[in-house]
Amino acid sequence: MQSSVFLFALSLTLFAGLATGIGSLMALMSRKFNPKFLAGALGFSAGVMIYVSFIEIFLKARSSLEAIYGTKQGYYYTTIAFFVGIALIAVIDKLIPAYENPHEISNVHDLGENTDKNDSKLMRMGLFSALAIAIHNFPEGLATFMSALKDPTLGISIAVAIAIHNIPEGIAVSAPIYYATKSRKKAFWLSFLSGLAEPVGALIGYFILHNVFSDLAFGLTFAGVAGIMIYISLDELLPTAEEYGEHHIAIGGLILGMVVMAISLLLFA
Repeated sequence: MQSSVFLFALSLTLFAGLATGIGSLMALMSRKFNPKFLAGALGFSAGVMIYVSFIEIFLKARSSLEAIYGTKQGYYYTTIAFFVGIALIAVIDKLIPAYENPHEISNVHDLGENTDKNDSKLMRMGLFSALAIAIHNFPEGLATFMSALKDPTLGISIAVAIAIHNIPEGIAVSAPIYYATKSRKKAFWLSFLSGLAEPVGALIGYFILHNVFSDLAFGLTFAGVAGIMIYISLDELLPTAEEYGEHHIAIGGLILGMVVMAISLLLFA
């Protein structure tokens, strides 16, 4: 594998992960931001990820496995790997208690209005949110990295979608830590560093798999990545978009994301 391709894929993963810093800045620079815009952006991200998972990633995985095992058996293995990916991210989500899970925290941008809350409780919420995000970012980083290695154009689309989805996670970490410590610097850096789990997850996954990297490993991994991205879209992006904005804004963003992804795939086919 060329080093330039490796570094490009790693750079995209780093970009996606550190987008948590954008969310952190939004929470720290102003207590008011446009929730409708965020809802539309999250819906857009979900549309990109859902469309590319079913139309591009799943089919690439199926093609690789069918070349090895034949049409029927290859399709079976692709489908199984897809649901294994869903099961993996679902188990990770389940193991994190709801209170500490950043995807279960509502209205984190309004924490500043509740100044009577116990500081240690807020600090605990922020730190556990950072840990939860780091755990979630491991498979997301692998998804971005593996996609970019196989298809740089596809990797860019996925990296942008993941980056958008990481913005509210940055808010979930920085807001409670800021109101607990009154330190913008500490809140920002903890949020920023939690995003580093994305490239770390990519590197760990790569170095575990690279010695056995083949059409079989690629097909199984890519099918699993498709499952991970579908779960993230349905369990995290769309519910969060609904929470921050109106239903039709979220769905409009979803459809727009699919259209943009479809056009980009057509243009670079």
